[in-house]
Amino acid sequence: MADEVVLLDFWPSAFAMRVRIALALKGIKYENKLEDLRDKSPLLLKMNPVHKKIPVLIHNGKPICESLIIVQYIDDVWKGESPLLSSDPYQRAQALFWADFICNWARKVCMTKGEEQETAKKELIECLKVLEGELGDKPYFGGENLGFVDVALVPFYCWFYSYETCGNFSIEAECPTLIGWAKRCMEKESVSNSLPDEHKVYRYLLQVRKRIGIE
Repeated sequence: MADEVVLLDFWPSAFAMRVRIALALKGIKYENKLEDLRDKSPLLLKMNPVHKKIPVLIHNGKPICESLIIVQYIDDVWKGESPLLSSDPYQRAQALFWADFICNWARKVCMTKGEEQETAKKELIECLKVLEGELGDKPYFGGENLGFVDVALVPFYCWFYSYETCGNFSIEAECPTLIGWAKRCMEKESVSNSLPDEHKVYRYLLQVRKRIGIE
């Protein structure tokens, strides 16, 4: 019997994009159910009663929550092609560490003004420079191929335009190596087809800012 795979999704969410990329890399067919996070579905509340958040992967009726846990689950269940995590315990641990380091540090750049925003911009650039150091001269964090850390980080690339526009700064000027990496990732259909257009993301962000009174 074929696997039944459902993703509870929210299109602008970088965390949900991680799961979309992992599923695409593995060639897994799934049903995508978009959530309205201001009116959460009974299915979402049932499948993630603790945090009540997306993404949630439902595999044969069983839910898996939290994006990095979901991506690791996908890699473990659908081994086949394109392994995301090394079988070497040390390399695996390192990938999990760096993936965990990546979070939504840039949210404050979009959701604050003045001195608080300036501080948020500096913190974002510092974090991205740390990641550049880890990338080094490798084409991908996973080495020659996309790996777990690449899948964890690249979804935020479609938010970079929003960060830069709201904060009036250039990530590429500060972190050119990281932008080069992101562009290589975007050459892969599994990535580019899983990420929304950066201008669509920005329009969504403007709506959120207006709703909460920042504009």
